[in-house]
Amino acid sequence: MHDAAHDILTLRAEAEALKPEAVAVRRDLHAHPEVGFEETRTARIVADALRELGLTVDTQVGRTGVVGVLDGTESGPTVLIRADMDALPMDELSTTPYASTRPGVMHACGHDGHTAVGLMAAKLLASRAGALRGAVKFVFQPAEETLGGARAMIHDGVLEDPEVDVAFGLHLWTGSPVGTVSTKAGALMAGADTLEIRIKGRGGHAAMPHHTVDSIVVAAHVISALQTVVSRNVSPLDSAVVSFGQVEGGTAVNIIPETVRIGGTVCTFHNDVRLEVVKRIRDVAQGVAESFGAEADVAVAPVCEPTVNDADAAGLLMGVARELLGESAVLPTAGVMGSEDMSFFLNRVPGCFFFVGAEPASGPAYSHHSPYFDFNEDAMPVGAALMAGAALRYLGLRA
Repeated sequence: MHDAAHDILTLRAEAEALKPEAVAVRRDLHAHPEVGFEETRTARIVADALRELGLTVDTQVGRTGVVGVLDGTESGPTVLIRADMDALPMDELSTTPYASTRPGVMHACGHDGHTAVGLMAAKLLASRAGALRGAVKFVFQPAEETLGGARAMIHDGVLEDPEVDVAFGLHLWTGSPVGTVSTKAGALMAGADTLEIRIKGRGGHAAMPHHTVDSIVVAAHVISALQTVVSRNVSPLDSAVVSFGQVEGGTAVNIIPETVRIGGTVCTFHNDVRLEVVKRIRDVAQGVAESFGAEADVAVAPVCEPTVNDADAAGLLMGVARELLGESAVLPTAGVMGSEDMSFFLNRVPGCFFFVGAEPASGPAYSHHSPYFDFNEDAMPVGAALMAGAALRYLGLRA
């Protein structure tokens, strides 16, 4: 049997040796992106690679997801390693040789890299099956960007047969240097709700506004008033975001419309904060509208749960990171207000989601979802070694 402690220390060098192959895979995926639940080409590449490693492979899990199971030589727990595969519905404006060949579709969040990292981790662990006292379930998930893929895979039984005991997932992060890791126990990423407010006034001629209840003016006041919901209702020690990305209303410049629709999001880490924010949004929107003689209908729909790390799993991951990368490699983080549907896994089984530094070696670090987004490919071996190391530590050294 392999010495698992020794294997963890050699993972970084072995992952670096796999980098050229991983870069080729990542760039191919980047050039041929697919949006959520349409990742058929990506899924085929992933399934073929996992079969070549000798894993048991299931496809069409959660519609277009792929699951590969690596069994150790002894029975034991099951570790889930998750990688998301989908791209975004947007045009790429970069001029890299591997830029998207599909108009209107782009890997602008690094999921092409996540897929390559997942395959690297599978290769690292397949050669160490003798050190695994249990199984590793590699989950290549569709539709993270639309926050539906994790739920679809869970519905199709991805957490069962074998039953998952712990889950790990990562995100390549251009805001941190290569060779660093950011994570924490507890809430790491916020939950998200969609927000829709329909303002109903009384339409009429733009030259005679005194005969109308101007829904556009009301909507403007509602949006302005709602900027105080967080600043005056949420403790400065907590976090919340209320943002509006859509205002729709009107058909012509000389017609005051009957209704205006406002669309936005609410992001919070804790349910008590969420409930208070949602209550205040309803109260303020309805109160402001009423003061103008209008009505406000407020609809809030949950989209994604907060991503909450298990303390033991986060401690294990950070310990592996210090072994592989050095004591200073683990960077503190207060969390991120963005959302991740890895949360649906972590709210059902303990686990850890973490950020792997992928700051570009040169040039600007464009934000995720930018049409110019790219990441430092040197981060991929780091991510693969961390994923494999976490699984090896969980399974290889257990009594």
